Formats: sequence, C-alpha cells, structure tokens
Amino acid sequence: MSAQPRGRLGSLIDRVVCWFLRFPTESCNFSIQSVRIPIGEGLSCIELAANLYRPILPGNVKPFGTVLIRTPYGLGLIGTIPTARAHASRGYVVLLVSCRGTFDSGGEFEPFRNEVQDGKAVVEWMREQDWYTGSFATIGGSYLGFVEWALLCDPPADMKCAFIAVAPHDMGRHYWGTGSLNLDVVAWANLVACQEEPGFWAFWRLVNSGRVVRPVQDMMPLAKSVKEFFQGKVKWINKIVGCDDLQDEWYTPMHLGRALERTNIPVLLTTGWFDLFLDQTIEQYEHLSKRGCTVALIIGPGDHTRVGLNPAMIQRGYGWIEQHLAGKPQEYQAPVQYYVTGANEWRKEQQWPPDTVQKILHLQSNYKLVSEAEGTESASSKFTFDPQNPTPTMGGNLLFYGGSVEDSVLAIRSDVLAFTTDPLPEDLEVCGNITVDLFHFTDIPYADIFVRISDVNARGRSHNVTETYKRLDPGQKHDIVHLELGPCAHRFSKRRKVRLLIAGGSHPHFSRNIGTENRDNAGSEMRKVTHIIYHESGKGSKITLPVMT
Repeated sequence: MSAQPRGRLGSLIDRVVCWFLRFPTESCNFSIQSVRIPIGEGLSCIELAANLYRPILPGNVKPFGTVLIRTPYGLGLIGTIPTARAHASRGYVVLLVSCRGTFDSGGEFEPFRNEVQDGKAVVEWMREQDWYTGSFATIGGSYLGFVEWALLCDPPADMKCAFIAVAPHDMGRHYWGTGSLNLDVVAWANLVACQEEPGFWAFWRLVNSGRVVRPVQDMMPLAKSVKEFFQGKVKWINKIVGCDDLQDEWYTPMHLGRALERTNIPVLLTTGWFDLFLDQTIEQYEHLSKRGCTVALIIGPGDHTRVGLNPAMIQRGYGWIEQHLAGKPQEYQAPVQYYVTGANEWRKEQQWPPDTVQKILHLQSNYKLVSEAEGTESASSKFTFDPQNPTPTMGGNLLFYGGSVEDSVLAIRSDVLAFTTDPLPEDLEVCGNITVDLFHFTDIPYADIFVRISDVNARGRSHNVTETYKRLDPGQKHDIVHLELGPCAHRFSKRRKVRLLIAGGSHPHFSRNIGTENRDNAGSEMRKVTHIIYHESGKGSKITLPVMT
C-alpha cells in the first residue's frame, strides 16, 4: 500500500488530544503506509502487520530519529494518537508493529513468550529500510513496555533510549508471585479474546471485561470454569491457570530479569501507586540506579489505566525522547518524582526511596495499634476465612476497578481483623515499604494472608493506601509471618487514624485458598480455616512504618 498523507479530520483529532495531553505544537504533517515485516526462516517464517509513519518535511530537513512501538492491541486511531501520531507530527519516523498473532499479523499469539526473538527480528528488518534514520528509541506502556524490556535483553547498539510505562519485566512472577493466581489474567484474556471480534456483543464484553468474567472466577474448580468459558479461543490461559510452577519452561520466556543487568541506555520509568506492576517498576529503577545507568522514575496517583493518560507523565516521556534521541537539551528534572497521596503534593528527590526513620506500631487485643507494646498473657485475636463466602476485593492494584476506594465495610466483616490507632496528634507521612510481622497460626495448613493499611477519617470512613497478599506454604510451620507491603507515599493527617486490616483472602483479585490441596486449580472441596494472631508481650505482632523526618 502506498503512503497516504494524514487527512484533515485526523489532523484535527490529533491536535485536540495532544493539546489536552500537553504536547508541544505540531511541526509537520505525516504520511501513513501499511507494511509487512517478514520474520523467521523457511516454514516458520511469518509476516507482522505494521504501519509506517513518516513526517512530511522540507527537502533539506531530516527526521529527528526513529521511534519503534510494538503492540498487541491493534494499529487503530485511538491508541496511536499519544504515541505514533504525536511523534510523527513532531518530526520522528515511527514504526508501529502489531505483535505476532494479533490484528493481521501472522503466527499464534502466546502472550509474553515470543517478544525477545520477534523484537530482534523487527529491528534487523528496520535497519535495512531506506527510511531508517540510523538510531531509534522505544516507547510504550503495559504489554508495550514489556516488549521494550524484551529488546533490552540484548540492547541494540543503535537504540538510544526507552520510555517504559506501567510495565513488568517478569510476567510469570506477576501471575503467581504471591503463590496464588492473580485473577486479573482471566479478565485480560477475555479482553484479548474479543478485541478483534465484530459486533455489539463482542464490544460489550470488551468494555465490561472485568464484570463479564466474575462468574468464571467464582465457580469451582477454577481451571475447569476458565476452560469452559473460553472454549479454546485463548488456549494459553489454560496453561497459566493450571501451572503455578514458575520454573516450568512455559514461563521461561516471560522472565526478563537479565534485561536489568544488560540495559545500557537512558530509561524513563513511570507508574502509579495503584498500578498492578508497581513493585516491578520500583525494582527496575532500583536495579538500574545501582548499576549507574541513566534512569528516571515518576510515580503518580493513578491506577494502571489512568497513569497512561496523565499529561505530566506523557509530557515528560516526550521530553525524554527529545533529549536522548533527538539531542535537544531539556530543562533539568529531578531523577525521582512522586505524588504523595493524602497530602496531594508532588515531591522531587535524587533517589528512591528517600531517607526515612522507622516507627513501630504494635497490635493489641482491644484492636488498637499503639506505639508501646502492652501485651498480656495469651492475648490473641482470631477470624475464620470461608472460601464459600470469601473476603471481597475492594480497590487496590488491579487491572480493572482498582485504586483507592472506601473500604470501611471490610473492617466490620467477621472474617477480617481491624487494628486502628487513636487519632494522630500530628501529621504522619510514610514513604517506602511498610512491613507487617504477625505471630500467626492456622488450624489447617492451607491458608492465605491478606494485609492492608488504610487511612481512617474522623467519621470512621477509610480508604486503602497499600497492601500485600501471600499464600502460606502448607509444608512449613509458620510462627512469625513477615510481609512487605507495596511501596507507598502517603500522609496521614493530624486527627486521622492508621488502620491495619488482616484477612484470609481478597477475591477475585487472587484465587482463593479453598482450604484443601488444590493442585493445578482443579480442586473443589472447600474447608474453612481459622487464623489466630498472637500479640501478647514478647511475641511481637507489629507494623514498621518508614516515616519521613
């Protein structure tokens, strides 16, 4: 297909959206051309669908560089405005490639499993084209960011920088890192299954993916429920649901930790406090920073989907490409910028985490959190988790319906323990990873632990700040359970309260522990489990807060 200049309607839409996202003024028009990229050899050769965006410039003016984007979500208008179209209309050549098995690209889509070799093949093909500028950068978020890490497993010499948003480098760990399956994968599989299907029903399933799969997540056995729902349309989901062994070769292509050891270019990382890949983004920053790489980190207030629409983050990402690919000097920006929830303020630092001091709060039998331990003999609290009526998920680091929400109802459930401070005498600002140590016992070995920190206002209404989840090993004896909650930066204002919630599940964020052996998520026999938390003197159930001085 020959190149076609951008039309007037497309130009108008681009300008309006990019104005809202705070891009600088356009400098040129661009053309779009469909291309096919052959990868592989012989019978295994396939072609990837792609669009080539070329800026229309005066005769002696050259493009600033090439931007490479690979995506499984199609090449349509809406998703390309803040990425391909925004950069092409400001002087960059952009190659937008549809991942294997998606949107007219050949091969079978097996998420996260073919991106290392496919990325390398695309770059080799790109270098042979007459429009290639000799150097390139990558941009993308979520899956699009994962494929950037795939390329950085063996960094190309002509790759100058990367802008990676809300993206993992180890997808297997995201699925099973807690020991319990992260059921977001079922909702995402539904999204992928219907994103290319025509008709109203497919569109409704797409935009309501989280709600559509809820009955599937509730039914037991889980593996059978998932298999019957998808009816073979997304075969890879059956393997993920039924295999918790991250050493299985199926997950090997998803483990890209080596990219953190080999990256040698400037990388900008962005995430949000309620992004589902927050932990991994922080790990990426810390690893690259320790190696002395040029790396910057921005953490905003949103969840996975809203972070990508934050104008400040998009603007910083564009500036990163301008600086490190086009060589245009930019105004100095602190390497670490993060948003403090509760205070609703941005902070600028030279490193993450900033310096803090520890503040310890102890659990007491009157459901209080106190600075000084006052335990008595045999002091304990208990609750019973019933897998047939599991503790519900409310907000958090989710793909759909996440973020900070009012979670007051959790504190009054019989299957949740809630420990709360008195009203704070002064502001308390925490920054980093809160840890929780529980002297813990269960009456049967099959059990999970969910803990959350919430901020309680004067009227008793609470909102979640950070949390974590862990499946206990049934083959080990557990006395002290050490839990590291997700990173946070939050101010508990004067006269508000800090609350610790402890439960045995968070459904449907994580697959519930059914109280019996459940190999491959094929089990259905359910048993209740009683949890006992000891907080008598000397047994040390406590919270450790990293507090800003």
